[in-house]
Amino acid sequence: MKFAVSLALAAAFGLGAVTAVQAQQAPTRLELSGSTFHRSVCADVPRGYMRCHAHIVTDSRGNPIFNAMRPNKPGGAGSPSGYNPADLRAAYNITSNGSSSTTVAIVDAYGYANAEADLQVYRSQFGLPTCTTANGCFKKVSQTGSTTSLPRENLGWSEETALDLDMVSAMCPNCKILLVEANDSGSTNLGVAENEAAALGAHVISNSYGGGEQGAATYDHYYTHPGVAITVSTGDSGYGVQYPASSPNVTAVGGTHMVRSTGGRGFTETVWTGAGSGCSGVFAKPTWQHDTLCTKRMEADVSAVADPNTGVSVYGPGGHGSAWAVYGGTSVAAPLVGGIYGNNGGSVSAGGSNPYGATGALNDVVSGSNGSCGGTYFCTAGAGYDGPTGLGTPNGLTAF
Repeated sequence: MKFAVSLALAAAFGLGAVTAVQAQQAPTRLELSGSTFHRSVCADVPRGYMRCHAHIVTDSRGNPIFNAMRPNKPGGAGSPSGYNPADLRAAYNITSNGSSSTTVAIVDAYGYANAEADLQVYRSQFGLPTCTTANGCFKKVSQTGSTTSLPRENLGWSEETALDLDMVSAMCPNCKILLVEANDSGSTNLGVAENEAAALGAHVISNSYGGGEQGAATYDHYYTHPGVAITVSTGDSGYGVQYPASSPNVTAVGGTHMVRSTGGRGFTETVWTGAGSGCSGVFAKPTWQHDTLCTKRMEADVSAVADPNTGVSVYGPGGHGSAWAVYGGTSVAAPLVGGIYGNNGGSVSAGGSNPYGATGALNDVVSGSNGSCGGTYFCTAGAGYDGPTGLGTPNGLTAF
């Protein structure tokens, strides 16, 4: 269910004076997943620009619910609402903390002045090791590598960045984190930032944004870094292809609805209706994909929790200052899987091929749909591979 929200009130979301492109990145609609209202922190943008894929949980009027705490275990009274690192690591059987010799890069648009301070609150809350510029764990640069001349801020993209930083921290707490801030959300500037992340030695690069495939072949050299694990979210608008997730050079990460259950792993997952999927109209089918109906590159490859109704706890920009909130979107899934790659040092064989050689080390998601596709696996989950969830969700490190 979707509800219109006026762009004319962009300032009410803390955007103040905005450029034409920034205005189009203001929240534009309110959605309802189960009993939870949420909205994208970024909206549709003109051709040639990318939209971030984070959603924030709100009240029925679209106002984010800041500093919500969950009174019941696990986590106990006073613990921030949403899945925390212990929950996520248990759900995906992650017992390693990674190594400081591995760098996970996050590429996002615009600046986020409070990134390091907000990250420390998240990590301290959940007992994760300190990760600062001073101890060499955290580094923030512009798309040209500058640590002093950084882009102007944008609220929505700052919220996206907070989510990304927290998810990488949750899954690989000992990894170093490199944040590369593109000048804006233009495809070229984000691509330049991608190259900068690789040039600075990132073993993993996480990207939580996407757009149409127009011009995709022109931009794909930015996402071609052999040996580097590159994760990309598949989108939050349901069935339909998005780039750069459709690139054969990346691991395309779809989304699930994840709830606690008794027995087994303690969690059950179905398709999140907002997760993107589909058959590329641009890229040839990689040799490691063998689904039969799509003759070109198919997305997703794997998936992880993304439904805001079963969202994650994040500390980041909020109202007046910083605050806790619950987030969802495939922007959760991409850095989460990026952090898991980081536990293995980030080395990949080719593009998104690694999971295809270890399908038994994934949780197969067999039910749910993200749209209408004639009942095919393009948008409908089933045993084995399907578009919305790929080969499944992480079950330890083997597939990564």
